[in-house]
Amino acid sequence: MTDTVTSVPTPTKRLLKGRFGWFFVGRTVDLAGSSMTTVALALSVLQASGRAADLGIVLAANMIPTLVLLLLGGAVADRVSRRTVLLLSNLCTAAVMTTMAVLLITDRYHLVAFVGLALVGGVVNAFSQPALRGIVPELVERQDLQRANALLASSQNTVRIIGPMIASVLVATVGGGWALAADAASYLLAAAAFTRIPAESRPPAAREPLWHDLLDGWATFRSMRWVVIMTISFALVNAANVGPWNVLGAQVVSGNDGAMGWGTVQTVRAIGLLVMSVVAVKVVLRRPLRDGAVWGTLAGLPLLAVGLTGNAWIVSAAAFVGGLGLTVASIGWETTLQAAVPAESLSRVAAYDELLSFVAIPLSQLAVGPLAAAYGAREVVLACGVAYIALCLLPLLSREVRAMRAEGAPAAPAS
Repeated sequence: MTDTVTSVPTPTKRLLKGRFGWFFVGRTVDLAGSSMTTVALALSVLQASGRAADLGIVLAANMIPTLVLLLLGGAVADRVSRRTVLLLSNLCTAAVMTTMAVLLITDRYHLVAFVGLALVGGVVNAFSQPALRGIVPELVERQDLQRANALLASSQNTVRIIGPMIASVLVATVGGGWALAADAASYLLAAAAFTRIPAESRPPAAREPLWHDLLDGWATFRSMRWVVIMTISFALVNAANVGPWNVLGAQVVSGNDGAMGWGTVQTVRAIGLLVMSVVAVKVVLRRPLRDGAVWGTLAGLPLLAVGLTGNAWIVSAAAFVGGLGLTVASIGWETTLQAAVPAESLSRVAAYDELLSFVAIPLSQLAVGPLAAAYGAREVVLACGVAYIALCLLPLLSREVRAMRAEGAPAAPAS
């Protein structure tokens, strides 16, 4: 007589074999396309026009409608099937990329045409982002939210390393048009994967006017004090980080060690993001907002390293550690938001969070140049690094933030 041993799937395998699995595949392919598009579009426009001004106009045309329509996108994603939104947005993006590719391959590049296509892409992005953030709780159980978000972060950080490399090789070898054609194919593959998401993920249909949904979403956002506190914190953190890091960090490090030095920093940082996202699949954050705020302070170390030395290897080491902390903070926030916000309002609350968190980024990018001219680039980055760490810890002054548990509810006071 023999005993039959039945293998029990690990929680991760169980997730990937369930409803979440096809979303994970589609989202990974979608992210691969996005990461390739960022590089391929930039190199393609520069290759076709030879003018940096054209690239700036195209990128601005893509970003502006996203910011303007983001709240509307959140309301739509809460009202209709998020699966349908993701499917249509990927098909539309594939059409935009295909049209750009044809224009480049046939040597018919024209700035006006690319601006128009970029505007369409920005509109589509405004609807897809809230749907992406809102659909995960429909596909996994509450206790699996952190693991699901960690898996998504792992794939995101992986393709952020590989995607730009593939795009650069394609542009250099076969040309920008074919690189954008490969991007278009990735969006079609993502759409095919999203068709496999069960149709029952559709939320209940709403009958009120759309403007009522926007007001209701704002009321839900404002009523959750811990969400408001964290969103304000993110806005301030982005103001202290994005401009100083992307503009002054690149200037200081490349000034010391050349363009390869800054490229090394970015690659090592991406590796740090990837490593922690893999670890986070196994680790449970009991108080994700508290833990995320503490770990998030590590993301201020790269700014301090730029301000103190500017040496590429020292900044790279700090960027690796900073990537670890940033991943914990990001996963902790996303998991708590998904667990605590009602499913019927999640996309709208996420849209308000994203809009208000990102609104300070253009201001930061515009302000760092004059500040560096007045006080010195390294001095400004160093001051922003100190401010970054303090701003990460600022939300912990709220007991509600400190006590929020992974289940999406404050911990009960100790007896």
